[in-house]
Amino acid sequence: MKQILTSLVSGQTLERETTHQVMLRIANGECSDIQITAFLAAMQLRGVTVDELLGMRDGLLETGVPVDLSSYEPLDIVGTGGDGKNTFNISTTSCFVVAGAGIKVAKHGAYAATCVSGASNCIEGLGVKLTTDAGQHQRNLEKCGFTYLHAPLFAKGMKNVAPVRRAMEIPTLFNLLGPLINPCRPKYQLLGTANLEQMRFYGSVNEKIGTTYGIISSIDGYDEISLTGDFKIKTRRREEIFSPSDLGLPVYTQSDITGGATKEDAFKIFVSVLEGSSTQAQKDVVIANSAFAINLVRPELSVMDCVAMARESIESGAALKVMKEYVALNS
Repeated sequence: MKQILTSLVSGQTLERETTHQVMLRIANGECSDIQITAFLAAMQLRGVTVDELLGMRDGLLETGVPVDLSSYEPLDIVGTGGDGKNTFNISTTSCFVVAGAGIKVAKHGAYAATCVSGASNCIEGLGVKLTTDAGQHQRNLEKCGFTYLHAPLFAKGMKNVAPVRRAMEIPTLFNLLGPLINPCRPKYQLLGTANLEQMRFYGSVNEKIGTTYGIISSIDGYDEISLTGDFKIKTRRREEIFSPSDLGLPVYTQSDITGGATKEDAFKIFVSVLEGSSTQAQKDVVIANSAFAINLVRPELSVMDCVAMARESIESGAALKVMKEYVALNS
């Protein structure tokens, strides 16, 4: 690690195989917290390259627990986090809405690292027992169209990094890695980035991975569609800027979609959207994100058709039904 850290401090970039080996060493417990902190800080200051990130991804997937859900052609919706906006769990809520619209969803996530509440906080809040059992995840997709993959159970290397990330209290390359290491390697993935530079970066990364991807970023710095202003979407087929009015939705303020001060606050909002008792802003922001996830899988549909499908999933109770069936299967 001394040689690698020396290279980073001097501004050099690392080859994909080099960071692959670094990740293997971290996963195997061969690096101290101080070494990991120095490595992550140096990468954050200089900026990680596409090949460096892919090497880290290679190492995490190699040392992790695989799960084959390819026959279901699932979708994942996930953001990088680290945008500092403290929204409620929009992507997690959207996953249930999309599943309620008839699309198989294999959500990947973890506990909060740089925000109040992470996806795993919400899922565990439902009373769900997190598992690596591939058969259980297959049953979930068969019976309710949704399953949840808790990153630390699958990506063993994350266990050795989690304390460092919490202590650093700033985004690191693991914010970028998280969305790329779903162990089922979903066919479709809607990714959220906090800025347009990250969007371009993720575009290059995903072109190498080969996923059918969509990347969204709000112009004012959210790693999701916030409806607080214009947002951009990038796929293999297009790059386009939308305004909330293009979806038939109003513009909201940051306070309208905050996740509150505690995990309990964020959890209550998550459930309330699915139950149909949330504020209009909370509902609309989930509809917007769900619509673009649906559109990624169903590109033949117009965006407005996808908005209507997302709205129907909530208002008909289909999204809530998915959640209840998932909880029943996994409690």
